[in-house]
Amino acid sequence: MTPKRKPLSVVILAAGQGKRMKSDLPKVLQPLAGHPLLAHVLDAAGALKPAMIHVVYGHGGEQVRLAVRAPNLRWVLQAEQLGTGHAVQRAMPGIPDDHDVLVLYGDVPLIRAASLCELLALAGPNSMGLLTAMFDDPTGYGRVVRGARGQVLRVVEQKDCSARELKIRECNTGVLAVPAKLLKRWLAKLKPANAQREYYLTDIIAMAAKDKIRVVPLAATTSSEALGVNDKMQLAALEGEYRRQRALELMQAGVTVIDPARLDVRGAVTCGRDVVLDVNVVLEGPVQLGDGVRVGANCVLSQVQVGRGTHIKPNCVIERAEIGAHCEIGPFSRVRPETTLHDNVHIGNFVEVKKSEIGAGSKANHLSYIGDTLVGTGVNVGAGSVTCNYDGANKWRTEIGDGVFIGSGTMMVAPVKIGAGATIGAGSTITKDAPPGQLTLERSVQRTVEHWQRPVKK
Repeated sequence: MTPKRKPLSVVILAAGQGKRMKSDLPKVLQPLAGHPLLAHVLDAAGALKPAMIHVVYGHGGEQVRLAVRAPNLRWVLQAEQLGTGHAVQRAMPGIPDDHDVLVLYGDVPLIRAASLCELLALAGPNSMGLLTAMFDDPTGYGRVVRGARGQVLRVVEQKDCSARELKIRECNTGVLAVPAKLLKRWLAKLKPANAQREYYLTDIIAMAAKDKIRVVPLAATTSSEALGVNDKMQLAALEGEYRRQRALELMQAGVTVIDPARLDVRGAVTCGRDVVLDVNVVLEGPVQLGDGVRVGANCVLSQVQVGRGTHIKPNCVIERAEIGAHCEIGPFSRVRPETTLHDNVHIGNFVEVKKSEIGAGSKANHLSYIGDTLVGTGVNVGAGSVTCNYDGANKWRTEIGDGVFIGSGTMMVAPVKIGAGATIGAGSTITKDAPPGQLTLERSVQRTVEHWQRPVKK
């Protein structure tokens, strides 16, 4: 029988200023895949179902607190940054002695929940887990020093390393799992006896070894999941790694990705069978793509549900919308929030739809705007037609019944209703309700001015 896991408290260190970012935005709020670095870490921590997540914050203060949300979240202020050990000390009064503690970092966004589960399994009454990583270039990282039998003896920060220790490639990631009672005992003994004059959390490794508490190292699956972000170059590198990982996940699930290097996945994406994603597609989750959906080049889909067999042609932007099955959208279409397109709808080039519902089999193929409109089934909206929904102060609704034919260049001035089966003559400006089944048109008098001459530049 698997032993029951102790209650878990997660401590996330997020107080750093991030001077090398050269930004007014706190480091942990720098965006990766459209979300703050800290939000990625909170997602990984939340997957472990902890009793509480303690976020130690400092620089950016209220800005950080307002930017992210998570269940069971406790904010801990570190007003003066005196090192990682000091930061964890600030959180410990809110953590019961019978908990395990997992320490994470708000600027290490690619940490995997699966790795953290393995690490937690290493923490026990006489042991603690330490996540390590092998870096080709370990510059900036503390080195893991082992004894003759391979046991972990201590971690030495780079500025305090000897020439021999600098050659060690196994590095401390700072991520560790340890019983709270042991951690509190060791934190109370920390002293700032180092080059930085700070309280290093890593000093507890030597204390554990001295107390005969086994430090069990766990090698990170990939070095990228242990990488922190200190400047914009590192941020861009992790953004690229995140893109690569998400594209790989989709391809393993059966999605055809034309060029994995040119796909951006930001958030949750679920795909059916035989989905095809062309180059430069951006998916901002949650996005659901049904069987056989094809997304053309240079499209942005944000919080969208797309039915099976729908073809989204190149250069479309679709946000917060529900798209039915076997629709055709684009090229160069925009579908704005609160829009529902039913099955077999065609939205063509340079057509914009906003806060509207368009019935099955209806079409608006060219150069039109449909806003705040209820469109029935089998409707044809001609090129250059516009629902005039805004009077400068308020938005008004247009209703177009089933089977209506809207001639090209029609202006429908809301609020207005077009009855089922009606035909609207091209070039009309409709300001009153049009009866069902009838031809309605509006014409001004056409005249020709004889002997008129076009002005000529002097």
